[in-house]
Amino acid sequence: MPRIALATYDPGTGPSLDGDLPVLVRALIRAGAEAESRYWDDPAADWAGYDLVVIRSTWDYSWRAAEFAAWVERVGAVTRLANPAAVVRWNSDKRYLGELAAAGVPTVPTRYVAPGEPAGLPTDHEYVIKPTSGAGARFAARYTPAGREAALRQLARMHAEGLTAMVQPYLRRVDVSGERALQFFGGRLLHASRKGAVLAPGTPYDADKVAHPDLVPWQPTDAELAVAEKALAAVPAESGLLYARVDLVDGEDGEPRLMELELVEPNLFLWLHPQSLPHVTEAVLAAAGGTA
Repeated sequence: MPRIALATYDPGTGPSLDGDLPVLVRALIRAGAEAESRYWDDPAADWAGYDLVVIRSTWDYSWRAAEFAAWVERVGAVTRLANPAAVVRWNSDKRYLGELAAAGVPTVPTRYVAPGEPAGLPTDHEYVIKPTSGAGARFAARYTPAGREAALRQLARMHAEGLTAMVQPYLRRVDVSGERALQFFGGRLLHASRKGAVLAPGTPYDADKVAHPDLVPWQPTDAELAVAEKALAAVPAESGLLYARVDLVDGEDGEPRLMELELVEPNLFLWLHPQSLPHVTEAVLAAAGGTA
């Protein structure tokens, strides 16, 4: 009977936003595992006592990046961690997009602006600013060239907090074709979803946003699958990769581009794809060394 911990965040006095978590815990228990969810920052947790720790919904990690990175290293040193610590370390900083682009993966063009560097904001097209360490559209906003002063204020705020900014063109096709999320689990495509555009014009960077608006099931195209597979093949230290979510948008030419590669704590959307629960359960059990 493998012991499995699903690492999540502490929601405090409010409800957890991960509605899939209790469903997956129950499925693992029914399948013969000793499974439970644990807050990743629980000082009483004995992580070495588990056969497998799956990072599931540690959705506050980008606010506590250094603390989370240290936790990942500690847990990865005492038990099997999914995804592995080296992958989490690499994927926690979105400068990985530059590495994937250099490896030939079609990506959204991205420029990085670290504290102390000139802004160099676009003057002829709409663009997006967001941090290299972030989740749920935190500190993300969309600007026109006329919004330069507001964009500079955002950069100043991010740089004051030690954050490096990403500047990307706003790909207008997302307003029509949305953003597609291809979810891989246990080495195969699990399911795919499509959501609407997250960033509305004029929404302040520090405002709360709906991270997955108008989410619906999606059948990925051959072109989308090709980009996803190329991105996954380019991941360094990819052995032992249990899960991945590949987020795609269309470029101006209508071809898919990688927006993000989520290898840390992607939402699985099992509530939208309940047929995927058995495969997720089997893959987790196999990773823990139990019977799949």
